[in-house]
Amino acid sequence: MRKNVYYKTDRGQRLGAGRHALKASREVIHVTKGDTVRVMRGDDKGKEGKVLQVYPKTGRIKVEGINIVKKHRKARTAEETSGIIEMAAPFHASNVMLLDSKTGKPTRVRNRLDKDGTKERIGVKSGEVIPRAR
Repeated sequence: MRKNVYYKTDRGQRLGAGRHALKASREVIHVTKGDTVRVMRGDDKGKEGKVLQVYPKTGRIKVEGINIVKKHRKARTAEETSGIIEMAAPFHASNVMLLDSKTGKPTRVRNRLDKDGTKERIGVKSGEVIPRAR
């Protein structure tokens, strides 16, 4: 008969370092939901649209009318119809630039603390404050 052998493990240090730490990590994304952006790379280069959804875990965004894919959808209820629908698919946020509210041209974003302590976004080219669309 085999004897059970138990190995000592240092579980205290490993708890936060495993798969849960990777799942909890987030990427910093320079655009938020409701911003108007221009696509700088890819098939839809040059098109503009509004950010519909932001995925901080993967660093991707979904923009209205950009990266349209066809999805084969099955009806879930009796009233729903099956078929092929077109929908916007998410793509990486590094492929877009935020549009400046003053000039309407794409710009990089700089952050600054306001006098009352709130963080505000500033367009690098114009120096104007870009309001957050909430």
